[in-house]
Amino acid sequence: MDLALVVPLSGPAGMFGPSAEACAELALEDINAAGGILDRRVRLHPVDAGLPLPLLAAQIDEMVGRGLVDGVVGWHLSNARKVITPYTAGRVPYVYTTFYEGGESSDGVYMVGETPEQQLFPALRWLRREQGIRRWCVIGNDYVWPRETARATVEFTKTTDIDVVGCSFVPLGGRDFTAALGLIAASPAQGVLLFMVGSDCAAFNRAFAAAGLDERRIRLSMMIGEDVLYAGGADSAHGLFTASGYFESVVSAESMAFGSRYEARFGTLAPALNNIGESCYEGLLLFASLAEQARSLDLRAIESTASRVTYHGPRGEVRVRGAHTTQPVYVAGADLLRFDVQAELSS
Repeated sequence: MDLALVVPLSGPAGMFGPSAEACAELALEDINAAGGILDRRVRLHPVDAGLPLPLLAAQIDEMVGRGLVDGVVGWHLSNARKVITPYTAGRVPYVYTTFYEGGESSDGVYMVGETPEQQLFPALRWLRREQGIRRWCVIGNDYVWPRETARATVEFTKTTDIDVVGCSFVPLGGRDFTAALGLIAASPAQGVLLFMVGSDCAAFNRAFAAAGLDERRIRLSMMIGEDVLYAGGADSAHGLFTASGYFESVVSAESMAFGSRYEARFGTLAPALNNIGESCYEGLLLFASLAEQARSLDLRAIESTASRVTYHGPRGEVRVRGAHTTQPVYVAGADLLRFDVQAELSS
């Protein structure tokens, strides 16, 4: 069985590629050791999700159209997902592994990651309750995930005493943060909600700290792992929070065992283990579980049996509900160059 593994190997999100590939390799080894999928050994075919979108779409179209792959799995930005789905919908299963803005309904797409209702909004409520943070500025990259999530956040706050007091969007790959930093400095915001990607996020965090804005304001960053902390440096991590379904620091048998196996397999100099890379492990487990439950890769067969799919992985027990999954979600704070879990969130 051949699967396209679509992860960013270049561009602003490229720093997540090595950990995504490593976690996918670990999942591949586990799946094949258990007999593969539908009694077939699985092979992965990496695709760079950092390609220009027309080239990425053409590559997926060719791979699916020529029968070179039986499905698609991967972590990538939402703008990449939106050019992939027209070429997988109704044809092959597609497991998208990361959190996203919500609303995906293409035929045959299943989602590992959290929606704002599961991840972001509970984190905002927790920070309001625990730290009194009520007023937020939104700073994001200028593409679909940040803009749609910002829109959803504004709608969410209308039912709370939380306020969004400003928004600014920076082009992917951009390094001019003058307007964003000026907006924050002039605003009454107590917190900054970051919807920025990879190296862009690391660069913004350095600029934020250099401007002294971390002295009185916290940040809640929704696409960040330890690799971004390393790139930003310890001096840029003060008052930085995130929320996710997986952290290496989660004290559970499943999480601790996965971290130990990752280090044993790839060594102490392996790519930093983080929630984004780990999602690719989850995505392959979900793909295998969907196919095994249906005993088929036929999309109608998978759809009819998906509600019965449950699997156990580093995040504990994961269940399929519709096209999404249910799982624990945690809020964590940066402690220099690692994230420490503060609490499990309830949606």
